[in-house]
Amino acid sequence: LVIAVVQDQDVHRLLAQLNEKRYSVTKLASTGGFLRQGNTTLLVGVEKEQVAEVTDIIKETCKAREQLVTPLATMSRTSSYMPAPIEVTV
Repeated sequence: LVIAVVQDQDVHRLLAQLNEKRYSVTKLASTGGFLRQGNTTLLVGVEKEQVAEVTDIIKETCKAREQLVTPLATMSRTSSYMPAPIEVTV
């Protein structure tokens, strides 16, 4: 079983690629805790010798993206510090 958490921007292309290769896929909507954005969890039931091909398809189809995230400010009586946004790879 291959479990892949995929950004919503990539899921349609990935499903098309997996379906073209005749892989059965279960699609579950999910939300990430870190960025609180929608993503999709895919469950792909494959034999052991097919895992490498499925992971290669995922790597070729999905891509990393840069995104600005504002860290949570600490709530302190003596501090008015507001953290600056940081760039993270998602």
